[in-house]
Amino acid sequence: MKDTDIRKYAELMKELGLTGLEVTDNNTKVRLERTVTVAANEKTYAIPEESASKAVKEDKDYISIKSPIVGVFYAAPAENADPYVKVGESIKKGQTVCIVEAMKLMNEITSDEDGIISEICVTNGQVVEYGTELFRIKK
Repeated sequence: MKDTDIRKYAELMKELGLTGLEVTDNNTKVRLERTVTVAANEKTYAIPEESASKAVKEDKDYISIKSPIVGVFYAAPAENADPYVKVGESIKKGQTVCIVEAMKLMNEITSDEDGIISEICVTNGQVVEYGTELFRIKK
């Protein structure tokens, strides 16, 4: 693989915001990784104490199911299939609630608690990050 090809892949990673990329060309395999640094001039905001206490109180009303990986959220096992769960539906601990596709692998996401789906926080086909809230479940 030529230097120019590697530079193109590195620029593509930067453009798409990727932190890792593996490319196989004939018998050559190249893995590119980069670290993302936060600019020093980015602003951070503190939550006033009143708002912080409200957030804590609201957290007791529901449980969040968050994405454990970066990937594409799918609400159903196939394009024309019914979704795994719907708002208002009761679910059990260990029940599959969605799929997150990462690097062509379909990862089933399951519930850690029993409850009722109160909100689906993302849309089908949406790219999700690690820690993105997928569902809210009423206890």
